[in-house]
Amino acid sequence: MALTREQLAQRVSQEFQDGFYVNLGIGIPTLAANYIPDGMEVMLQSENGLLGMGPFPTDDEVDPDLINAGKQTVTMATGAALFDSAESFAMIRGGHVDLTVLGAFEVDAQGNIASYMIPGKLIKGMGGAMDLVAGADNIIVVMTHASKHGDSKLLSECTLPLTGKGCIKRVLTDLALLDIEDGKFILRERAPGVSVEDIASLTEGELVIPDHVPEMQL
Repeated sequence: MALTREQLAQRVSQEFQDGFYVNLGIGIPTLAANYIPDGMEVMLQSENGLLGMGPFPTDDEVDPDLINAGKQTVTMATGAALFDSAESFAMIRGGHVDLTVLGAFEVDAQGNIASYMIPGKLIKGMGGAMDLVAGADNIIVVMTHASKHGDSKLLSECTLPLTGKGCIKRVLTDLALLDIEDGKFILRERAPGVSVEDIASLTEGELVIPDHVPEMQL
């Protein structure tokens, strides 16, 4: 059974480590703010100038002036800091973010990512994605394994305009967790109830299947 958006956020939060500075991209990645493991200190960074995002607010906590890069209202954790976007991007470009979690339209077996533009559709621009993929060594993409039309989003070569080249090493989809190594997708985990055959049939890029592929623990 494919993972829900909340389950994807829950699984990607397992990639966090104590003391990490983490940037969460727009969409599913932002939900990970609600699933930081108990006892772990993680500082979430937003490129519009907030370090120390907390979980999404309850109705009585909403502050319309406190938002993330996707214009969603957020809370601030103890010790949070506010600064201008120039300082925020200096932090990103300077390599001071330990983990970046991004959404994507496509990822290919060379580690390329297409995340900002579908030709013929209105777009607002790339936002901070180009800086994030250029300034971070540790990036995990979170997305659905296939499009709504059933086409694979894990490709031999991206067909859409690229956000970054050779920068993605790990992909979490609603069906599987995969690493990218030597021009191949390596299957590491499968979603509960999802078969290896299901994953293989929806992976257009070359897929390496180990002898044992465990189910994800959520």
